[in-house]
Amino acid sequence: MATPLRLRTDRREDGSTVLTAVGELDLSNIAEFSEAIDAAVGDRVDGVPLQIDLSSVDYLDSGAINVLFEHADAIDVVANPILMSVLTVSGLTDVVSVKPAGSD
Repeated sequence: MATPLRLRTDRREDGSTVLTAVGELDLSNIAEFSEAIDAAVGDRVDGVPLQIDLSSVDYLDSGAINVLFEHADAIDVVANPILMSVLTVSGLTDVVSVKPAGSD
């Protein structure tokens, strides 16, 4: 049984694209997450990073981190503060702009 995950892609008024994930990211739904990122990256405005909003994600496993690494050249991430330590330890923050949600 797949872990509950909701994904939504929106285009902002400035033309940028945001992929919002709500739930948990693990092996049971990582293919869905990867496909959503692939589609959103392909639909974004040239040169403008896809923003991945993980502010409503409480858990992600190494599979999700690997998917983020696969798209490192095309994404920015806004993360639930609880995820910041794992994203830092994984090295993702060294190659992708990762901000904790609410830090604006």
